Amino acid sequence: MTPARVVSCLGTDTATKTDSLSAPPMKVVHIITRLIVGGAQENTLHTAEDQHRLFGDDVTLITGPGLGPEGSLEDRAHAGGYRVEIVPELQRAINPWTDWKAYRRLIALLKELRPDIAHTHSSKAGILGRMAAAKVKLPVVHTIHGASFHYGQSAIAYRAYIAAEKSVAGKTAKFISVADAMTREYVAAGIAPLDRFTTIYSGFDVEPFLTPSRPVETIRAELGIQPDEIVVGKIGRLFHLKGHEFLIRAAPAILAAAPNVRFLLVGDGILRSSIEAELNRLGIRERFTFTGLVRPEQIPDLIHAMDIVVHTSQWEGLARVLPQGLIAGKPVVAYDVGGAAEVVLPGETGYLLPRDSVEPLSEAVITLAGDPSLRMRFGQIGLERFTEQFRHEHMTQGICEVYDEVLSRRS
Repeated sequence: MTPARVVSCLGTDTATKTDSLSAPPMKVVHIITRLIVGGAQENTLHTAEDQHRLFGDDVTLITGPGLGPEGSLEDRAHAGGYRVEIVPELQRAINPWTDWKAYRRLIALLKELRPDIAHTHSSKAGILGRMAAAKVKLPVVHTIHGASFHYGQSAIAYRAYIAAEKSVAGKTAKFISVADAMTREYVAAGIAPLDRFTTIYSGFDVEPFLTPSRPVETIRAELGIQPDEIVVGKIGRLFHLKGHEFLIRAAPAILAAAPNVRFLLVGDGILRSSIEAELNRLGIRERFTFTGLVRPEQIPDLIHAMDIVVHTSQWEGLARVLPQGLIAGKPVVAYDVGGAAEVVLPGETGYLLPRDSVEPLSEAVITLAGDPSLRMRFGQIGLERFTEQFRHEHMTQGICEVYDEVLSRRS
């Protein structure tokens, strides 16, 4: 293992770092379960890219196969300029034999790479990665993108994940939470004390959300949206716990009060056929536009095409679509789950509603659909308040400072 060094964290100006940083490059390994299209995965890739490109660090990303209907981010990882190791046995499903093989492979890779620090992400990789790092006596930081134990799990799975998290908490030098809400959940579950956690919001490239790549009228026309329609958009996999059913239940009342509303569902998944069947049963299928699976770089333009962003997920860490919508100048309506309350500020940026509620959801959308000045005011406050906070460079700087703390304490 190379000698531990204190990270300078001089900022994201490459020239400044090159001139001023005398310490050798840090060797850091990121470990994540799979590189599907998702918030945790994009967060991890931004971190690895920034550390490699802006800080000049020696970065390796270890991941399982990027398999899933959501699409894969493996090509982006391989284009990042840092080392990528695919561990076929590292998979989301629990399987004692393949999990054991993944654990042994992680140990072998960490012994070969000899990094200064390991950084784990997601539930499965978070458990196995921290066990492997402890085995080779590496300091390890773990990011909680969303609690591994959560609403919607069976009681057995819920208790099992809490037990697993407790078993590796002592091997974790520092936890990074993507929202204060994640810290509260882990502390309340007795996994670790408050002083072991730091909140660093999940950053992304904010520029495309500030300015669309082409005229909004063009984007809307390509989607078949008429100029006078009010677009209520939801982004998320068509999957369980994403809450599409509540928006569908609210839709008839919304359309009765605001017939010019069009719903735009961005994403795909196993529930698409059942969702379309329910819309046909209700006689409102023609008021819904489905994009299907889209590339991550298409998301900003799709948000620009919306007038209102709705997020009805039943479980999240902090859904990235909420700050993305606000930075694009859109009001947001969301259920009060995970870290939503940290960006959805009632009376300022949108409406925060009880989970699974339908009538309040209808009322919030109807109010916004009928009041363009309110939509503009909420969106403008969100843009001004959250743009800098959610830049990925800001996130990476914060992570760099956590490494600094961990390695300074260790040395």
